Amino acid sequence: MMHELLTSTPSWLNFAIFIGLGAVLLGVVLGFVTYAILAERKVIGFMQLRIGPNRLGGRFGLLQTVADVLKLLLKEDTIPKKADRPLFILAPVIAFVPAFMVIAVIPFTDKLYFADLGVGLLYYLAISGLTTFGVITGGWASNNKYALLGGMRAVAQMISYEIPLVMSVIGIILLTGSLNIISIVEFQAGQLWFIVLQPVAFAIFMIASVAELNRTPFDLPEAESELVAGYHVEYSGFRFAFFMLAEYVYLFAMASLVTVLFLGGWYPPFHETLPFLLYIPGVVWFLLKFSLVVFFMFWIRATFPRLRADHLMEFGWKVLLPLALANIFVTALLKELFFRS
Repeated sequence: MMHELLTSTPSWLNFAIFIGLGAVLLGVVLGFVTYAILAERKVIGFMQLRIGPNRLGGRFGLLQTVADVLKLLLKEDTIPKKADRPLFILAPVIAFVPAFMVIAVIPFTDKLYFADLGVGLLYYLAISGLTTFGVITGGWASNNKYALLGGMRAVAQMISYEIPLVMSVIGIILLTGSLNIISIVEFQAGQLWFIVLQPVAFAIFMIASVAELNRTPFDLPEAESELVAGYHVEYSGFRFAFFMLAEYVYLFAMASLVTVLFLGGWYPPFHETLPFLLYIPGVVWFLLKFSLVVFFMFWIRATFPRLRADHLMEFGWKVLLPLALANIFVTALLKELFFRS
């Protein structure tokens, strides 16, 4: 159905259908965010020998996050008297909208996607970088020195780790000869996944993506002990929730991108030697791999301590960037020697 809509003549009916499908996707993403927060709290609690939420919604605390969201929505919306009011209001939106826009190019199966762009990977990387503007705008518009310092540090971190993240996927582009995400998945269908062909790129991408998401151990923009919650210190209620929402929507998008770039997307493992695995729907395989990546990110958060600011920047520029450059060089050399067409 999606493919037919994409190739059909534009009309108001198609526009309405796309709007409806977009609303459905937004509902799915918001549902994921609601229960990803709960799952993260339970997983971290289990790993740290704590119970986690177990009051609202039975012993598993299934309604705890719903209650937290309602609390944030009902809180008073405060705006500092000397803040730049238009920018203060706009900043959370700038942070959230790109996080949702990038999901449009993520293919969940060979037929379930919103847009099959020839430069889908480039679109994802370009749009995801726009969230940086929301962070620095929120810090600047708050008219608070702590918020401004937090915003500046967040932007420095996000830009620094954006570079190795982008460079880590160049090896994949060299091997596939395409920026189309569906083509990258199809390339992996006939041979090894890129987590095997590009293990260094996978490690760099995972580390840089965690830093891009501002999650532990790279959560310095929100370091309570140093910056009183960082760039969003003046935000309350649903505006604060928007910043947190952007982080978890990016978690959804980034885990999906890792799945399609490095884990074969919707294709099962060893399907050439075990063809019966193809009878399981592709969306099931996608969700299994996606869930594994999300769990791994929860595991990182539960395990590692926060890095020091200078160590964080040194690691990005002195370790990840040279490794990404070396990976590009080695990949190009191997392609020239062994994979020439």
